[in-house]
Amino acid sequence: MTTIPFLVSRLVSAASSEHHGGRDQRGEEKQNSLHSMVQRVAIIGAGSSGLASIKCCLDEGLEPTCFEQSHDIGGLWRFTEAGRISVYRSVITNTSKEMMCFSDFPFPEDFPNYMNHSRLLEYFRMYAEHFSLLRYIRFKTTVHSVRKRPDFSTTGQWDVVTETDGTVESAIFDAVMVCSGHYAEPHLPLDSFPGIENRFRGQYLHSWEYKDSASFQGKRVLVLGVGNSGGDIAAEISRVAAQVFLSTRSGTWVISRISDHGFPLDMMLTTRFHNCLENFLPLALMRLLRMKKFNTWFDHANYGLIPQKSPNLSLIVNDELPSCILCGAVVVKPNVKEFTESSAVFEDGTVEENIDVVVFATGYTFSFPFLEESVRNICRSKYALYKYIFPPALEKPTLVVLGLIQLSGSIMAGTELQARWATRVFKGLNQLPTASRLMAEVAKKQQHLIKQGLSNKQSKIISSYIGYMDEIASCVGVKPNILLLFLKDPKLALEVFFGPCTPCQYRLAGPGKWVGARNTILTQWHRTLKPLRTRVIDDSSNHSSVFHLLTILGLPALLCAGLFICKYSPQLWFPGVRLGAIPICKMGFMKGGL
Repeated sequence: MTTIPFLVSRLVSAASSEHHGGRDQRGEEKQNSLHSMVQRVAIIGAGSSGLASIKCCLDEGLEPTCFEQSHDIGGLWRFTEAGRISVYRSVITNTSKEMMCFSDFPFPEDFPNYMNHSRLLEYFRMYAEHFSLLRYIRFKTTVHSVRKRPDFSTTGQWDVVTETDGTVESAIFDAVMVCSGHYAEPHLPLDSFPGIENRFRGQYLHSWEYKDSASFQGKRVLVLGVGNSGGDIAAEISRVAAQVFLSTRSGTWVISRISDHGFPLDMMLTTRFHNCLENFLPLALMRLLRMKKFNTWFDHANYGLIPQKSPNLSLIVNDELPSCILCGAVVVKPNVKEFTESSAVFEDGTVEENIDVVVFATGYTFSFPFLEESVRNICRSKYALYKYIFPPALEKPTLVVLGLIQLSGSIMAGTELQARWATRVFKGLNQLPTASRLMAEVAKKQQHLIKQGLSNKQSKIISSYIGYMDEIASCVGVKPNILLLFLKDPKLALEVFFGPCTPCQYRLAGPGKWVGARNTILTQWHRTLKPLRTRVIDDSSNHSSVFHLLTILGLPALLCAGLFICKYSPQLWFPGVRLGAIPICKMGFMKGGL
């Protein structure tokens, strides 16, 4: 009879410890003394991560000033005809609205599950207006330099030099949040394609210059790279071009936004239940299950897309590309060996003549030219940052770089959680290990990558969405305690564990707790179906998401899996226990694009 009260006591104690970031009294006092002066925070960039950072600063009582080079918010997602890096006209998000929303501000129920750039920008404006963020943004302002002050070792302060309409100003800030993202500069590897510069007479461009298909009418087009942008551009151009060739070095898996039962795929697969299965089952078995799942839609080997052996999982979201290949509008080719005056020679010896345009869908690189050299050198690789956020060698943790992550889910949700943690560190409410420990952990992570056959400079290493979110949430003190939730609120617990792991789960408890989080989670399937049910019909077979999931998977299987998880995954039930490093390449089914 004493077991349950004792268990509840242990759970409450663990939850209390986690919600305080796992810090002791002495650590808190030390951290508060180090950061008692942090008040003014400079935020560079007013995209999604910049807006979230302003909001998080305000939540912690800090004074943010956001510098935005353009005249408006939205960053990459604000479509422009030319002159700056932005999305192309037809782009659609590849994560659904419930999975990518800000954690305390869900999308309106009538918004589509996947949306174009204009709808997403409208959401950003609603968020900025609701929390009164625009007053903290200085538009048309370029940041020229961010440098440590002479007394940085004691104050942690920065000199920030900016320019607005020709007027140069310098100001002192207690902390800096770099939110300019990792799509800063196009990666154009011309040296890897002999002949493209000095022999090829056609046109070549990077995908950032692509806005729509109008100029490709009747042309023979070669797209280099089969990432999300390469797949989208190839499929769209194929509607008007004479022929499109899609060149890939190593192949990729292609998945649809739509699950087998018509729901958004990321909502069905990005669940704590699936995450537990992935952590419990052998890696080789998980790879076989993924391959079977990916080939359910179409056989990737028959379409020339099956990835070559690689320690990292390559995956894109595209609903049209397989159909375009099936119809012959897009022809998949191997890597290009060289270019002649009008043709492309591929590594398998085949040649395609009369190529008019080459589109380099070869990604982007990030750089921070405004940072002083010592700091910039640290930030050259995101894997040199502690948990992809903090430069480890700084005497004071008063500079963070947000958004340099590749997750198997929404990057936007991950970036917001990064900002929540960073601002609490600035405020002194959460503490970091010493600089030496930070550098040791970063070195250990890099050695782990090397052992897996991955370069620490590789840009497409994907982290588990739930794994990374839970890791950062544990640092903040907001990771859900699943067993305690089952004891206190079984209905909510079922949805949290078996339903999609939405950002709102990290507002249920701890710092920044939001009173609307519970209802938002319980009504997420209603908001998912609302924009679809535009024709009123009699549907007496409508079920809740949980029972729908039980029907699909089978209650016995879930119960058995739950018993195994209880036995072999104590960290799930006792989140106060510190977890080990998140496996970098042990990702789920989805690759996020935000």
